[in-house]
Amino acid sequence: MTRQHSQALRATIFVGENDTWHHKPLFSEIVHRAHASGLAGASVFRGVEGYGASSLIHTTRLLSLSEDLPVAVVIVDRAERVRAFLPQLDELIGEGLVILEHVEAVRYTKEEK
Repeated sequence: MTRQHSQALRATIFVGENDTWHHKPLFSEIVHRAHASGLAGASVFRGVEGYGASSLIHTTRLLSLSEDLPVAVVIVDRAERVRAFLPQLDELIGEGLVILEHVEAVRYTKEEK
């Protein structure tokens, strides 16, 4: 197994679970566009509780079931590739938040024999 270290940029995109783009979940559209753009990886994480610009708290707790939970889409790649993807987010996101963080990525791969 080999291990490679590199500098990367992580974009975390916070949207609502019910946010859509052309009748499709917005988070799914972001992931598919990231894939089509050749970005190294993207994952979606569903929040169990949170609030955003509306100040309404959304939660999975039984007494206050919410269908619009917070969702975070995380994309990691080289900084220039992530920044080149930002105009697509401009088109997609009507309301939300994007956080950009410089990170060190450690990639593990199987050694070729």
